[in-house]
This record gives sequence, C-alpha cells and structure tokens, in this order.
Amino acid sequence: MKLSIRLKPSSSKNCIGKISPDGALTVSVRARPVENAANEALIELLSDALHTPKSSIQIIKGHTSKSKIIDLNNVNNIPEDIYGKCF
Repeated sequence: MKLSIRLKPSSSKNCIGKISPDGALTVSVRARPVENAANEALIELLSDALHTPKSSIQIIKGHTSKSKIIDLNNVNNIPEDIYGKCF
C-alpha cells in the first residue's frame, strides 16, 4: 500500500493527523530534519501506530522533502482510530 505523507518535523509532539484535501496524511514528529532523524522518527511512529515492523515501511520518494511517498508492506488498510492521535 502506498501512502502520501506531509511531514512536519520539529513539532512539539509525535502525532498522526488527518488526511488533507490533497489526499496526504499529515504527520508531526519531534525530531529535527537533520541527518535523517525526522525520516527515522516517521517510520518509527508509523510502525508503532500500525503495529507493523519498521522493516515493512519504506520511503519511496521525498527523502529530503516534507512531502513523501511511503510504501507500507503487509498493510492493507489504515485503521480509522489512529487519525488525530499523538504517541
């Protein structure tokens, strides 16, 4: 499953927001966008929220951008209850 993400690094909390009008899921992470820290925090947050191993989450496009395309292996759908939650 491919997922469009709009990442907000350097936030006060690690949160999974809602899907924006353009179809991207907004995700906030506390990590700064330095030395791949924000990308690693994004993968860890999605892994915890979706109860899937980090190895099954891969950034396909947007390694240095706030807009990313994520590939979620072994994930068929995203549970509705994770939207708007902070971890």
